[in-house]
Amino acid sequence: MNLDLSEEQRLIQDTARDFARDRLEPVAAELDDGGDRSLMLDNLKLLAELGFMGLNVSHEYGGADAGAVAFSLAITELAKACASTAVTVSVNNMVCEVIQSVGSDEQKARYITKICSGDYAAGSFALTESGAGSDPSSMVTRAEVSGDGFVLNGSKLYITSAPYAGVFVVWAVTDPTAPKGKGISCFLVEAGTPGLLIGKEERKMGQHASATNEVIFHDCHIPKSALMGKLNDGFRIAVVELAGGRIGIGSLGLGIGLAAIDCATSHAVERVQFGQKISGFQAIQWMIADASTRLEAARLLLMNAAFRKESGRSFAKEAAMAKMFATEAANDACYKALQMLGGYGYTRDFPVERYARDARITSIYEGTNEIQRLIISREILKNYSV
Repeated sequence: MNLDLSEEQRLIQDTARDFARDRLEPVAAELDDGGDRSLMLDNLKLLAELGFMGLNVSHEYGGADAGAVAFSLAITELAKACASTAVTVSVNNMVCEVIQSVGSDEQKARYITKICSGDYAAGSFALTESGAGSDPSSMVTRAEVSGDGFVLNGSKLYITSAPYAGVFVVWAVTDPTAPKGKGISCFLVEAGTPGLLIGKEERKMGQHASATNEVIFHDCHIPKSALMGKLNDGFRIAVVELAGGRIGIGSLGLGIGLAAIDCATSHAVERVQFGQKISGFQAIQWMIADASTRLEAARLLLMNAAFRKESGRSFAKEAAMAKMFATEAANDACYKALQMLGGYGYTRDFPVERYARDARITSIYEGTNEIQRLIISREILKNYSV
């Protein structure tokens, strides 16, 4: 099995690494402290110009057509510097991919090109509700037929990039009499549509520069052309696209974990206690070894899931495994890194404190790791008779 990257994949990885070092790292702490968000929006525009907003999207719509492996590599490198930027890029790619997968030719040409070009700073994925998190089939947002279109009423929670998104992929119940999960449809709603309201921004533990808001629909009229895919087929679309999104979040977690253990290791080879560098103590060496081994295993799981997706093979189980393992490895690496820095790690003078806060959400969003375990076990148990 050849695990070497192609020339194109390596180029994308190198470009992402250079951009993260030169553009993201210098402003990451400032943005985390509530600095001018226009700095991040400027960087998102530059990333779009470099082709990072549609890495697995066809050239026809302005994408890079580089594949899922390149996408994973890019997100990992960006996340090493700024998780808030990386999650925005990940969600933008997911929005582009779902439109490419089930959108009409008009929808693809209209919306994907604007996200890929940076005309839209972001796209948003509006699925979660207050009573429909791990169980999105329990959503209550409604889309009722009205004249030549639909009227949306309801609200969504924890929507990434909502204040500066140009378009929202929105799920709503269109047949309340259908069995659970069967009467849901998917729509594209443009920012600025009357009745679409951006609610309060959440005050989060980490990833401060990435806006996370409530999105409210109050008698929001949308045309029939806003329907994406088939009527009442939206839940299936969500399940498929979330699997791909898990590769992005796993890759993001990997990047944070790598940054944390790199920072801690650099500190360990300089910090002197008891007359020697602390990197000479077995306790520190084992932290480095354990964290680095788990992160390398996470990388391989992510590459496997991304390769299967890129090859057109089933990848839901592999993506769930990769997301679960990578995000838990990242949280563990941040904990170990903070411990290695001691009191320094608990201060904002060092970035490990930020890494630890940014990593925590990765085991929650795009499906909690408890949900990933359900997905994995169900896929395995399909091969056994009951």
